[in-house]
Amino acid sequence: MMNRIFRPVWVGALTLLATAALGAPEPLPPAAPPCYRVRYAPSKTSGELVYGVSYTAWIPPGVTTLRGVIVHQHGCGEGACRAGQTAAFDLHWQALARKHACALLGPSYEQPEKADCGLWCDPRNGSEQTFLKALDELAAKSGHPELARVPWALWGHSGGGCWAGTMLMLHPDRSAAIWLRSGLPRFVPRDGSNQPPLAIPAAAYAVPVMCNLGTLEGVTVMTGRFARVWQSVEPFFKEFRAVGGLIGVAIDPHSSHDCGNSRYLAIPWFDACLTARLPDRAGDTALKPMPTTGVWLAPFPGGVPQPAAQFAGDAKDAVWLPDERIAHAWYEYMKDGNVKDLTPPPAPTQVQLAGQELTWAAEADLESGLASFIIERDGAELARVPAHPAGSIGRQVFQRTGYSDTPTPPLPEMHFTVAAATNAVKHRYAVRSVNSVGLKSPPTAAAP
Repeated sequence: MMNRIFRPVWVGALTLLATAALGAPEPLPPAAPPCYRVRYAPSKTSGELVYGVSYTAWIPPGVTTLRGVIVHQHGCGEGACRAGQTAAFDLHWQALARKHACALLGPSYEQPEKADCGLWCDPRNGSEQTFLKALDELAAKSGHPELARVPWALWGHSGGGCWAGTMLMLHPDRSAAIWLRSGLPRFVPRDGSNQPPLAIPAAAYAVPVMCNLGTLEGVTVMTGRFARVWQSVEPFFKEFRAVGGLIGVAIDPHSSHDCGNSRYLAIPWFDACLTARLPDRAGDTALKPMPTTGVWLAPFPGGVPQPAAQFAGDAKDAVWLPDERIAHAWYEYMKDGNVKDLTPPPAPTQVQLAGQELTWAAEADLESGLASFIIERDGAELARVPAHPAGSIGRQVFQRTGYSDTPTPPLPEMHFTVAAATNAVKHRYAVRSVNSVGLKSPPTAAAP
């Protein structure tokens, strides 16, 4: 089949600034084990990355050998680059990484607002080799040599979607699954670039891909800055699916170019794909093929999903979904931008009371993350932390998710100051976790 030529979708101005004009990087959140970080200065050498970049990796505590790397790649512009600084600290994405014994990697490029995003979001402009170098160095720093060679799952927003999709074209055999939020692979560079066009390699069609965008990006609103997103997604989907490629489309009925509530579908989708594809033996590199049984299909671009064997239409025109669980979640997301969750979050751990300071640790609910904590005294609710969950985009959660699907700094801490005891009365304190749909964990009492 002849590949069409697609133009990438990303945001950020396309005016190239001289490397000398790049400002100094902003301070990053501290990285101490289980987090590790490497940074590379901008390069003036032809073919190398012209922007500075930092990579922060979170390694699940207790994991002896990693099975993969989950990359959460931000989009274009200064704001998106700053958002990338907290990606590796996201408790919800960490829950996915923990379940599959994967590292969680958050890059943060130092691209000025009016500089050319294509100089990093096309991996061939130096970011591919810098990323691979970072994996090598992080492998050495973390004491996990397998980090340099295990498969990866790539999530990308806008220009990050361009980067993630193009990395699929360059490394299909290493790509476990690809989520493209409002961005696509770079099949042909911007006018004036000396990079050759890219075609879809045959191996890429066997990699699960989800194209995700907001309805305001050209689906129901055909004008404005982001209307061209759908104009690019639709032909890309049809090209990929026409030869049996494992690709779906998920349209958020409320959002525009922001990430909305997409994580509540993206994380379960990655969970299904990683469960099917990661090698059984940690440290191995050969990915397993996606199963051909249990697949569900849905009319494009939306409709009621069905088991593939019962689908009445042309399968090569249909949205591909890996299994029944994801098919139901996809349908819910397409209807109202949310995904149901009927299971409570894990209970907090390490609950301690030292003087008046109550502290604890908590893992996020894989399906719905963490919204808040309930502090109980003598079995009755005393307070909530935070008192009023916040967030500029999507559900109100503990870490205040923003436009780019990353926590908003400063990152909150898990602690609460209790009132001083009076009349020598000793109280019993406990903590519950609450996920983003309001379900509560059992209480964990403070250790005496």
